[in-house]
Amino acid sequence: MPQMTQALRECAIGMLTAGMSTRSVARALNVHLSTISRLQRHFREYGSTSNWPHNRRRRVTTPAQDLHFQQVHLQDHLRPATQTAAETIGLHNQTIAAQTVGNHLREAQLHARHPHRGLDLTPARRRNSLEWANAHIRCRLARWRDVLFMDESRFTLFRADGRQRVWRRVGERFADVNVVDRVPHGGGGVMVWAGICYGQITQVHFIDGILNAQRYRDEILRPVVVPYIHEHHLMFQQDNARPHVARICTQFLEAENVPVLAWPAYSPDMSPVEHVWDVLDRRIRQSVPVPTNIQQLRTAIEEEWANIPQATSDNLINSMRRRCVALHEANGGHTRY
Repeated sequence: MPQMTQALRECAIGMLTAGMSTRSVARALNVHLSTISRLQRHFREYGSTSNWPHNRRRRVTTPAQDLHFQQVHLQDHLRPATQTAAETIGLHNQTIAAQTVGNHLREAQLHARHPHRGLDLTPARRRNSLEWANAHIRCRLARWRDVLFMDESRFTLFRADGRQRVWRRVGERFADVNVVDRVPHGGGGVMVWAGICYGQITQVHFIDGILNAQRYRDEILRPVVVPYIHEHHLMFQQDNARPHVARICTQFLEAENVPVLAWPAYSPDMSPVEHVWDVLDRRIRQSVPVPTNIQQLRTAIEEEWANIPQATSDNLINSMRRRCVALHEANGGHTRY
């Protein structure tokens, strides 16, 4: 290719991209027609206006195909790169690899990551969540500080949470030292109930067996929740699990004059207790020694629950307004919480 300045080459490519013919570009820049033709062919093959020599691999896709990759993957974020590669014929009738598609997507700032796993939010559920967010978005901080947030969670002896990493060399994936044993069903576990409010937390209560509405009323609401609510003059929050919203439980709370905060269905990201469970789980996994039986697990849960700093739950309760704003901005959809 005859020598042209970098600025002149970029100007020529810009004019060609805008739809001008090679003859018109050559005439406008006072350059030989064959020079512009070679420049255009060079750009199609390598996607660059830089002159020889260079040590990059020869391009197998056109700039138009690179833009197409970006568009189809923005329309379908779960589309695999292998599918796009199989449906694309590159330059010189070449097949292209999925890695080629991935490289061009990364050039467009699109990166492959594990998807966030959230609940199935139907249009009706999104609409209900949005209505709830709009109704509570202006609530003062003092209102949220007068709420007892409660929930149940199950803790198992062994659980792969996806956070653990292993440092290894290439080819050592299946070496014994790099394999984490998976125990069926987590090796057993326990169901735990607890609640948090601003400035204090309840004790944890273990639930053996299946929790139905009658057990929930007799073992949780009557002996724990009602006295706690009346003593501290709080409002009660619970999710929409079947035992919670059963008629015998709602009638019992009404009879005991316990104010219940309306709560949208399928919205765990709105509950600060979910984050406290995560904190508790991490503390249990990091405890020394790590629990190896159910009794040790119960003891660890009680000890680590009591050792969670009060500021942790207080900060989560203080975030309720931000959660409502995030839910409003997401139009009732998934939020970062």
